[in-house]
Amino acid sequence: MHVTKAELVISAVSPNQYPDDNQPEIALAGRSNVGKSSFINKMINRKGLARTSSQPGKTQTLNFYNIDDLFRFVDVPGYGYAKVSKTDRQRWAKMIEEYLLNRENIRVLLLLMDFRHEPTQLDLAMKDFAEESDIPYAIVLTKLDKVKKSQWNKHLSMYKKALDLPTIDALFPVSSETGEGCQDIWDIIESVIE
Repeated sequence: MHVTKAELVISAVSPNQYPDDNQPEIALAGRSNVGKSSFINKMINRKGLARTSSQPGKTQTLNFYNIDDLFRFVDVPGYGYAKVSKTDRQRWAKMIEEYLLNRENIRVLLLLMDFRHEPTQLDLAMKDFAEESDIPYAIVLTKLDKVKKSQWNKHLSMYKKALDLPTIDALFPVSSETGEGCQDIWDIIESVIE
C-alpha cells in the first residue's frame, strides 16, 4: 500500500478525546522499547511521524494517526518500563484496557514483540488479555534484521512454544530497517478494513 497522507490526529488519555467516527483502527501494543514508532514510520514510509526515542516509555498517551483517511494506527503506551512510577504504570494500564475493551473501531491488535528475545511475562499477559477479550490480534516480531537469517527458524520455534501457538502462521517477523515483512502486515490491515 502506498500511503500519501499520514498525520497525528490526537494524543488522547480518555474516551471523550477519541476521534468520534467509525473509522477502522489498528491498535499497536508492545513493550516500551520494542520499536512501535519505528514500525509505524516504516509502514508509512515517513521518517518522523511517530516520534522515536532512545528513552523507552516516551509514549504516555494513546496516539491516533490518520492514514490516508482509510484507517488509523493507534499507538498505545508501551508496557513494562521500570523507570516509570507504579502510579503511572497503573494509570497507563487502565487507559490501555479501557481503550482495548470498549473501542468498537478496533479491527485488529498488533502485538509487537522483540524477535531477538523470548516473549516476556508482560507479552504473554497481553496475548492472553487479547484472547480472553475476543480482540483479533496478530503477533508482529520486530527487529528481524538484528537476528541472523540462520537463526530465524530457531527464534520462530521459540515464539511458537512460548506463546503456545499451533503453528508459526500467526507470527509476522518485520524489520523497520529494511522493510522486510511489512507487506504481510499491509495484507492483514487491508483484509480487516475492507
